[in-house]
Amino acid sequence: MTAPLPACTGAGMQTDSYRLVSVDVADGGPGEDGDGRTGEDCWESLPWFGSSGATAGPLVPLRANRSVFLPLWNNVDYSGQVWREAPPTDEDEDEDEDEDEEQEGRRPTVTVSRLRDSFLSGRRGAIQHQLIVRIINKSHLMYYGRADRNCECPYKAVLELCDRTGSVCAVLWNSVCVSWYRRLKPGDVINVRRFRVKQRYQAEPGDIEISVNSRNPAAQISVLPESSVSPECLPPAPTYSFYNSQQLLDRPHNTTCDVIGLLTFVGRSERIRNGRGAELLEYRWLRLEDGASDQPVMVKLFSTSQPETHLKLHPVSVLVGTRLMLVRAADHSCFYLTNTTNTQVYCTGQGHHSQMSYRRLRPVRRFLQWLRTQDDAAVLSRALIGGFFTYPPPPVSMETYMKECRGEPGLLRVAELQRELDQLCYRERRTFCIQATVTVVTYSRRGEEERCLFWTDRPSSFSPSSSSSPQLSSSLPSTPRSSRPPPSSFSPTSASSAVSRSTPRTPIQTAGSWKRKLLQTDTPKKRGPWITLQPEQNNTVILFEASMEFLRNADADDDNNDEDEDASSFVTAPAAPAVPPVAVETFSMCYDHAHREEQAAAVAMGGKAAAGRFH
Repeated sequence: MTAPLPACTGAGMQTDSYRLVSVDVADGGPGEDGDGRTGEDCWESLPWFGSSGATAGPLVPLRANRSVFLPLWNNVDYSGQVWREAPPTDEDEDEDEDEDEEQEGRRPTVTVSRLRDSFLSGRRGAIQHQLIVRIINKSHLMYYGRADRNCECPYKAVLELCDRTGSVCAVLWNSVCVSWYRRLKPGDVINVRRFRVKQRYQAEPGDIEISVNSRNPAAQISVLPESSVSPECLPPAPTYSFYNSQQLLDRPHNTTCDVIGLLTFVGRSERIRNGRGAELLEYRWLRLEDGASDQPVMVKLFSTSQPETHLKLHPVSVLVGTRLMLVRAADHSCFYLTNTTNTQVYCTGQGHHSQMSYRRLRPVRRFLQWLRTQDDAAVLSRALIGGFFTYPPPPVSMETYMKECRGEPGLLRVAELQRELDQLCYRERRTFCIQATVTVVTYSRRGEEERCLFWTDRPSSFSPSSSSSPQLSSSLPSTPRSSRPPPSSFSPTSASSAVSRSTPRTPIQTAGSWKRKLLQTDTPKKRGPWITLQPEQNNTVILFEASMEFLRNADADDDNNDEDEDASSFVTAPAAPAVPPVAVETFSMCYDHAHREEQAAAVAMGGKAAAGRFH
């Protein structure tokens, strides 16, 4: 125990509070404590300290007087079992009266238009009448908690409701979100009582909203089956605007649309800062195919307060995204879709599609017809999961890039870059621009980073100074073969060969020329290095063999002139540079449907599922 903490919000007023530093629990055998309970039973009987005040209350945060936990990577999703998927068990006080209404068909006692007229006429106060409406749109959760405020559940969510007379927004506040957010979905018919009507925030005069709270008054919500509502009072069904990949090519910027497609790529989760720079927003890239055109639909999907659905976003799944916004590049060369406040996603494996009304629409049926013509093996051959991805492609012009920065730091020096990197959070993504001279270029096969081929412009210790600037040859192979390295490829004793590109080997090398160096395994028999090549199956064998011919000729010349040359005519290249390895999480994996859960977990943890699965 440490010193008392009088500021602890959950402690009693007449007692001191302490902070537990360490504790030792002796796991004794049965009967040793006198009551016959085992150590495991004692653990389960320990009460949790929380804001509920119960003897063994729920698992709640110990600080900040909160009743729920925040998720780990964002503030949009919910976290914990306290968020109910089933409706609350509290029964309505008028349940007996409602049973008679169910037999004859429910009818609302107030409509949206009457609520608006009553508010504009100056009538205020709680509304006790029954409002029967349908949910058209559902926003993601909005967290507004602050360290200096003691709100137990600082959440709100916005629902767009409608009946036959008009539409209105309903705001769920605080604990109502915990009790009802997961239960309510677009398309549901609900009955709302005991709410307040207010002027909508930052809206035109006369635009109202419904405030649904847990007190003053305590709102009552219930989900109704459509059969229990009188047909003439049944609210209209939600509408959708589905566009395929061909139709999206002609849509203007900021168009709100719905899409359906086959997932062929699911990127890793990354985070960026919002406009204010404090909150981190989590997103991932998706690629959809629908058969309408050869161009896939790219989706930059942020969190939508559907964590269970996002965990099931695997390739070869059918995804439906509603209320997405189309974003066009500055030069209108490409586009992608991203979230709006009301975006919702539905994926196979969750039972969503069979419950939604969009399944009867013609664009959805047309996509399903195309889906039945696809071959599993062909789709799996191009399905990828995880890895780094950026879209639209970055500009090739420095001038264009600097114009698109808009507020980002300009050219950074090494010290400035290190300072910016130290401020990054886990999974945070930022783009930097640096100006530097390329001194080393390395090539290696994935999974064999210890065997590398590298080029450097670093002059040797025997070369005189030169003012000529180095240039990289255009004939370099795109995927060169690696040489056989020693056990530690970057050890100080590693030897390399330095070969001039433009002239035969001379006793003195020019300082500004680029030198190509290959790592070796054994001590060379002669003064020239011994290079051992490994067979490799790739599409660049011809180009690589052509580039290696210069090394073979140089080695032959060294052997023929060995007796005529002295040691001063050879240049020993410096040791290979200590280049850090590339993180494996930047590479995508070929999707394996049989191990989809393991692959998804590996992507979430920033690793790889098994050797050889990265491509």
